Amino acid sequence: MRTADKQIADILVRYGEPFGGNVWRVQGTAVIYHKTLERIAAQAGIVFEPPTVIRAERDEAVMLVTGRLPGAKPGTERVEWSMGEALVNVNYRVSGKQAAYVYAMAEKRGKDRVILKLIELHGLVYSEEEADEFRAHQLPIRAVDEDFEEAPAFDEVTEAEGDLKRRIDEAGTINAVTDLMLDGATQTILAAMPPGTRDEVRDYAKARLVALGWPKRPGRRSAA
Repeated sequence: MRTADKQIADILVRYGEPFGGNVWRVQGTAVIYHKTLERIAAQAGIVFEPPTVIRAERDEAVMLVTGRLPGAKPGTERVEWSMGEALVNVNYRVSGKQAAYVYAMAEKRGKDRVILKLIELHGLVYSEEEADEFRAHQLPIRAVDEDFEEAPAFDEVTEAEGDLKRRIDEAGTINAVTDLMLDGATQTILAAMPPGTRDEVRDYAKARLVALGWPKRPGRRSAA
């Protein structure tokens, strides 16, 4: 394992996260799943202040995000801040009919950067939410460990994720969401996604179910 990868692995293990399956490389640049960083933040007890919105437009959002990491002793708390930004077709690519979630993306990027700073991974690895600049050059994604199979192209994953989220949004009933998520074609698409993206889509579907009045009465199907 290369030196940088060992540094990343040593830090991840502190928070109960394995290196394999969470980190991959895009043309030599280490990338980590957003979901992994969320789990680490919860494990570390990182607390975020409400974001400060710097710019709020239809196709652009910029936020100042601040996070606090409790220290072992009083007075040793660490505080870091970072900007999160998303501008459609500049640093946030949207394909086809995929909806643009600029505010959510800006928040994710800001939080991910703060988490990476607080756990001392900043500069060693980037969040998957930063990968638009890599996608712009159509670079392939490869797993870090040679034992892993090559991951699907990032554009393909993002377009599939966006399409599924759009179809989830269009589902107007609990049963419609459930039928979509249990459909064989949907299951095939999910199975081809990286674990972090797959979890993101499933969480999105569950949020849609809740918005439609789920949990349902006993005996009904669930999309989980």
